[in-house]
Amino acid sequence: MTEELKTQDRNHLVAVAEQFMQCGTVTDIQAFGNGNINDTFLVSLDSAQEKHFVLQRINTQVFTQPQLVMQNMRIFTKHVRDRLQHTPINRRWEVPRVLLTKDKQDHYKDAVGSFWRAISFIENSQSFDTLRDVEQAKEIGYALGMFHNLISDLSPEKLADTLEGFHITPLYLQHYHEVLEKTSVRPSPEMNYCLQFVSDRQTWAHVLEDAKATGQLPLRLMHGDPKINNVMFDTATQQAVSVVDLDTVKPGLVHYDIGDCLRSGCNPSGEEIEQWETVRFDPDLCQGILQGYLSVAKAFLTENDYAYIYDAIRLIAFELGLRFFADYLAGNVYFKVKHSEHNLLRALVQFQLTESIESQEATIRNIIQQIK
Repeated sequence: MTEELKTQDRNHLVAVAEQFMQCGTVTDIQAFGNGNINDTFLVSLDSAQEKHFVLQRINTQVFTQPQLVMQNMRIFTKHVRDRLQHTPINRRWEVPRVLLTKDKQDHYKDAVGSFWRAISFIENSQSFDTLRDVEQAKEIGYALGMFHNLISDLSPEKLADTLEGFHITPLYLQHYHEVLEKTSVRPSPEMNYCLQFVSDRQTWAHVLEDAKATGQLPLRLMHGDPKINNVMFDTATQQAVSVVDLDTVKPGLVHYDIGDCLRSGCNPSGEEIEQWETVRFDPDLCQGILQGYLSVAKAFLTENDYAYIYDAIRLIAFELGLRFFADYLAGNVYFKVKHSEHNLLRALVQFQLTESIESQEATIRNIIQQIK
């Protein structure tokens, strides 16, 4: 067991993990990944059938109806497995499985009411926080395109909206103004930059929601959080093999996914860099991701979809910066932070990335036109 987990916590984690085990014993439990919402652990077993699985304590302050999250996950993972059986692809592609408890439930509640679930681990795979090159970018794009393609024939009405308001930029803007009204802002160059940045762009924040309302963009199913470290790569072939972190799959616009994937993938500095002024959007990585994505997604995209791709890239960087900044003003109540200024720094990174995207609008639009 790792030293990071205290004995009391470790014993509790083992007891929870055993609820989902069909055979074998736990040999190790480690904190896993760097998610901002749920608590995630990798469980190692001495079983030949399943060497590892992922154990998560769902943040029920964020996901207030975690049973619906699990219901969604069971519906669409079954749909994807059925699709892959009927239309197999000529490369490795996996979808995580929901593991059931010994009572055949898709979750377990412990004595204090914490909500736990277990999902299969994608063996012999790894993820990356930043992209190494254009070839890797193409694989990231392929992964998102494959994910969208495999659920493109699943009706959005079949899944619950587990996070109402998630990726609805005007609602985040409204929340920001509500927080700002209650906050006494201490002036600083960084604060003034953020305040002005949001003020200059607030009328444009409705661009995708307006397109949805007028029927230009259809409601589909989206992943909700397809940042690049949620794409798993085969350690041998270096090909993308899975998209994970499936809590936010729900009805929405695929443009939020496209924008989020490019926002996270085309920032070579990464999201946690302290020298936020150096952040830039890399158009070569953008071209790679879009080439990979469209190699699979052309089957279901419309002409209007292409028209809003640039707006999506710009909007999601702005939206995430807005969310980080609002959370900083509210006292860091939503995202996990390592220090009191962490969310302000994250907001500055995203706003700087937005500026870099805006300064390259003609280039990005040209890339979209060339490869559509």
